[in-house]
Amino acid sequence: MELGIGIGWRPEIADAVEALPGIDWVEAVAENLCTDHLPGSLERLRARGVTVVPHGVSLGLGGADRPDPARLADLATRAALLGTPLVTEHIAFVRAGGPRTASPRLEAGHLLPVPRTWEALDVLCENVRIAQDSLPVPLALENIAALISWPGEELTEGQFLAELVERTGVRLLIDVANLHTNHVNRGENPARALDELPVEAIAYVHVAGGIEKDGVWHDTHAHPVTRPVLDVLAELRSRIAPPGVLLERDDDFPPAEELAGELSAVRATLEAAGKARSGSASEPGASGHGRIAPATSPVESTDDTTTAAVSSRATDTGVATDGARDRAAVAQTALLSALVAGTPAPEGFDHRRLGVQSRALAAKRADVVAKVAPELPRILGDGYRDAFLSYARTRPMSAGYRRDALDFAEQLLITGRPADHAARRRLTHWWQDRAAARPPRRTTRLVRAARAAIVGR
Repeated sequence: MELGIGIGWRPEIADAVEALPGIDWVEAVAENLCTDHLPGSLERLRARGVTVVPHGVSLGLGGADRPDPARLADLATRAALLGTPLVTEHIAFVRAGGPRTASPRLEAGHLLPVPRTWEALDVLCENVRIAQDSLPVPLALENIAALISWPGEELTEGQFLAELVERTGVRLLIDVANLHTNHVNRGENPARALDELPVEAIAYVHVAGGIEKDGVWHDTHAHPVTRPVLDVLAELRSRIAPPGVLLERDDDFPPAEELAGELSAVRATLEAAGKARSGSASEPGASGHGRIAPATSPVESTDDTTTAAVSSRATDTGVATDGARDRAAVAQTALLSALVAGTPAPEGFDHRRLGVQSRALAAKRADVVAKVAPELPRILGDGYRDAFLSYARTRPMSAGYRRDALDFAEQLLITGRPADHAARRRLTHWWQDRAAARPPRRTTRLVRAARAAIVGR
C-alpha cells in the first residue's frame, strides 16, 4: 500500500494542513478523536481522497498487563470511522502498578522503553497478537525514542524488531528521528538497526525534530527537522523505498511555509538517496554508512554469542507466562515510580539519566495539562508552572491529563491557594463546574476551601 508524503494532523494546524500542496495522507492521534464523529477538517480531507491513519499512544503494548479491551474497542471504532487501511501504536509501556504489584496504578503520560530481553519480547508479542485480533485493519508498531536504557538487555533494537515481526507478522512504523535520538542518548548505531530489521515490513516512516541539551537529545516534535535525522532517512532510503513518509509536529507550530519547507527537505532527501541507490553498484544498504559513527553501547557489539542466541530463539513463539508478566510488572513499576514518585532508582540504571527523564516527564505533564485545561494558566498566571511542578513532585498521575488537571486544582484549593482571593474564587468555580463526586473527607475540605474563598471577597 503506497501512502506517499504526509503530515501529522493536529487541530492547531488543521487549516495549514488542508492548504499544503502535495499532501497524500495525514496521521491523527487516535485518542484525540471522538468515536462517533470527525472534526470538519478531517472530513474535508477525506472527501478529497486524503487517507487518514489513526496513531494510538495509550495502549501500552509493552506493558506487563494484557491490552485493555475498552481501549482496543475504541481504537477499532476510530479505525472504522476513518475507513483507514491500518492503525499504528508504539513499542512501549505507559502505565504500571495495579493488581499484579498490589500498588497504586501509575501513569507515565509518556512512552517508556521496554527492556530488549527475550522475556519482555514474549510479553510484547502476546499483547500484539491480542491487539491484532481486536482490530479491523492491520497494525503497525513504532520504535520509540528513549533517554534511558534498561540494564541487562539481550538484543539490539534491530534484532528485537526483527523477532517481533517474525513472531507476530506485525508491520513496522520506523521513526528515523527516534533512531537518531537513541544514537545520541544510548550509543546505538542507526545504520546497524536498519541492517538488522526487516525493512520489507515497514508500513511507513516518521520524521520529526528535536534538540540537544547537555549531551542529551530530546525528541520534542517542537523543533525543525535536523540534518542528522535526514541523514538517517537517507540511510533507510538506501535500502528500500518506504511506502509512506510523514512529518510530525506536536508543539510550537511554525508558519505554513516553514512546514512546507520541511516537507520539501524530506522529499529532496528521499529523491537524492533514491538516485544514489539506483546509480550505485554496491549492495543495498551499503550507501552512506560512513556518515554515522559506530555504536558504543555494549549490546551493539557483534559477536558469535549474540548471533547464536538470536538464531536459537528465532522459531520461539511461546506465550508469555504469568511469571514473566509479574516480573515485568515489578520492574516497570519500580522504574516508573522512581521517575514520577521519587522512589529510589532501581539497580543498574543511570541515576543522572533517570533524573533527566523524571524532569522531562514533569515538564510534559505541566505542558499538556495547560493545553487540556487552558483556564488554569490564565487563573494562576506566571505562577502556574512552578505550582504544577511542585505538585507533580509528590503526586504521580494515576489517570489521564484531564483528571490530573482537576487533582492539581483540588490540591491548590485544599492548601488555600492561590493567595489572591479573586484567583482562588475563579479556581473554585472552575473546579466545581468540572469535578466528579469525591469521597466525603476530600469534599468537606474542598467545601471549606470554597467558603474561605467566598469569605475573602
